[in-house]
Amino acid sequence: MLLTQEFLTLILGQHIALVIFGAAILDYLIGDPPQWLHPVQVMGWGISNYCRWIWARNLGTRGEKIAGIALVLITLSITCTTVWGLIFLTRLWHFQLAIVVQMGMLASCLAGRSLHRAAMEVLVPLEVGNLPTARQVLSQYVGRDTEHLETEEILRAVLETVSENATDGVMAPLFYALLGGMVGQSPAVWAFGYKAVSTLDSMVGYRTPRYAHLGWASAHLDDVLTWLPCRLVVFTIGLLSGKPLYVWRICRRDAPFDSSPNSGWSECCYAAALGVQLGGLNIYRGVAKMKPKLGESHREITPSVIQRALNLTRAGFLLWLLLGLLLLGILPG
Repeated sequence: MLLTQEFLTLILGQHIALVIFGAAILDYLIGDPPQWLHPVQVMGWGISNYCRWIWARNLGTRGEKIAGIALVLITLSITCTTVWGLIFLTRLWHFQLAIVVQMGMLASCLAGRSLHRAAMEVLVPLEVGNLPTARQVLSQYVGRDTEHLETEEILRAVLETVSENATDGVMAPLFYALLGGMVGQSPAVWAFGYKAVSTLDSMVGYRTPRYAHLGWASAHLDDVLTWLPCRLVVFTIGLLSGKPLYVWRICRRDAPFDSSPNSGWSECCYAAALGVQLGGLNIYRGVAKMKPKLGESHREITPSVIQRALNLTRAGFLLWLLLGLLLLGILPG
């Protein structure tokens, strides 16, 4: 009984590492069940209502920029305070329960299984020649028009989605969870803080006239927060592919032509690692837009190439998780 108590005390003493490890396991085994309400949906509801309220007031350029800064501060404050409050209240009631709650909350910030599921939902009908279903499913995950996409274009869209979301949906949340843990804070709070900014960027961080001013602060903050984890992803994918110098060279050559300081790098490192080319002509609401070509076309994009991209993401996630947990074990406190 005494040994059991001592073992439990030791494990709980490393509760930050336990939370992160447990969250990674939950994401791998369960992911985000589609029928459950996700915290991002709640954030999205709040952001949408705020935007409608602001637009109804015709604040002008300066007013919308100030409102955009307020949107970031309000969203971050509510998100982080809510997460911290739930953890604090459950910890008052039961310390072990608080650990489980943090695991679940952090797992909801990690999109590894969800990304794999989304890719498979498109690839399964595509591989049996069911283009209409593949197009319809793809339209749920991408902003481009999908009604007339052929097989090659669908495969490119899936790989671009996988390679972009590998950074902001999988690796960056883990990065901030580990960083939060290393400074002795809740990994869930830090990951949710990043997730809030990422959600803001995905909803209002556009350069269209409607969002240019209101979404300015969200877009710039997301660029800043994603910059370092994105470069670490480039290094990681290059290392795992066995050709880090080549991947870095191709990224330095092609990625700067993308309008985003991060998504181009994320997509390009996968393109270089897999020997394919991403980018090209996309149609958005009937308007053609030419995206910069990323990588070199040594082979065609196939379902097996997309599976390799998913495997690279999973391997990178495990590498970061292992290194992060080792650092958490070394750091004092």
